[in-house]
Amino acid sequence: MGEFWPVTDVLAHLSGSWRVERSVRDLASGAEGRFTGTTVFGPLGEPGAPHGLLHQESGTFVWQGTPRPAERTLRFLPGPSPATALVRFSDGRPFHDLDLSTGRYVADHPCAADLYRGEFTVRDENHWRTVWRVGGPAKDLVLTTDYTWLP
Repeated sequence: MGEFWPVTDVLAHLSGSWRVERSVRDLASGAEGRFTGTTVFGPLGEPGAPHGLLHQESGTFVWQGTPRPAERTLRFLPGPSPATALVRFSDGRPFHDLDLSTGRYVADHPCAADLYRGEFTVRDENHWRTVWRVGGPAKDLVLTTDYTWLP
């Protein structure tokens, strides 16, 4: 089928629980960190909320040997076609678009003077990856996250 696995319905594909393993590298200092945990994509569940998924990630982030709890919440809303989604921060601000119709997508998110460029790749129905490259005056990072389906 090729290097990437096309997704015809992003919200249906992501729905459920995923094991998360993320490496964080600071290219300027050489420091490295690691996040391990889970991401659950469940219904938004709020009265009057649009159809979509609530992405809730939680786990442990270890930075320079010091572990600490970490979590984040995003909203995945339906895009113009089932293979797409509009990704929002927890407060509703736009983060990036997502189109997995070919199994690969590159998204940009400008944040102040920094640019976040994310590459999303789907390997098969149970594995996908994001690689965020963050560059700017104060940041020079690579964040690589592997997701594995948890049945």
